[in-house]
Amino acid sequence: MSLDPFLSDLFLATAAVLMLLAIAMFYRAVKGPTTQDRVLAVNVIGTNTVIVLALLSAGLDEPSLLDVALVYALLNFLMAVAISKFTVERGGVL
Repeated sequence: MSLDPFLSDLFLATAAVLMLLAIAMFYRAVKGPTTQDRVLAVNVIGTNTVIVLALLSAGLDEPSLLDVALVYALLNFLMAVAISKFTVERGGVL
């Protein structure tokens, strides 16, 4: 199933904008004043990556990228749970 070239370009442009926003969020992941800010920034970057992969899948007409996005979403969720558990056990939560 081929998409209209306008929609394909729109999906690819949206993916590019989201990648720029993810790069901007990387600043918060590195310089965040608290651990919670850093964890949230990394989680946002992971969520952006999943969305970008889904947009690329639609824009490039490559359904296998959706499988990669799904696996990455599951790994992102497990990472968020693991980091949250680590910060709670370490006493990093106020």
